Amino acid sequence: MTTWLVVLALVVALVVASALWLVATANRLDRLHVRMDAGWAALDAALARRAVVARTVAASALSGEDAEELKSAADRAERAPRPERESAENELTLRLAEVDRRRLPAGLNDELADAEERVVIARRVYNDAVRDTLALRRRRRVRYFRLAGTARRPEYFEIAEPDLVAPPNS
Repeated sequence: MTTWLVVLALVVALVVASALWLVATANRLDRLHVRMDAGWAALDAALARRAVVARTVAASALSGEDAEELKSAADRAERAPRPERESAENELTLRLAEVDRRRLPAGLNDELADAEERVVIARRVYNDAVRDTLALRRRRRVRYFRLAGTARRPEYFEIAEPDLVAPPNS
């Protein structure tokens, strides 16, 4: 009879340990999703700031067709729905790369460089959060017990990074 009690105690201990592990993993996965959402909010804010700076560049330092193209690219990037956002942001990056930075006022050039750096950093932070979340979601036990719940599967945000080495003002 004591053998059965020992076996029963071991089984109960194993079940409790497994349940605690599942709860801890689900909690970690939830925290990773929260981190990913915060990363997206920061990336969205950085992209919006870059679009505002791009419109300022178009209004104050460019003229004619170049200004209109840059302004419309910034508008499209800011208003694009999430599935189309990458291509719109890539177009804005290409338009900003065509701007002659030496013709910009020093303050505006610095503001544009700062906005671009913030986009690069925010994109990397967001993609790091996505990578960590996907790594945990790919584990067999997480999939079997459906610990991700109804949370949508995270996706990377891939855009072209601008050349962050700005030429000196002349």
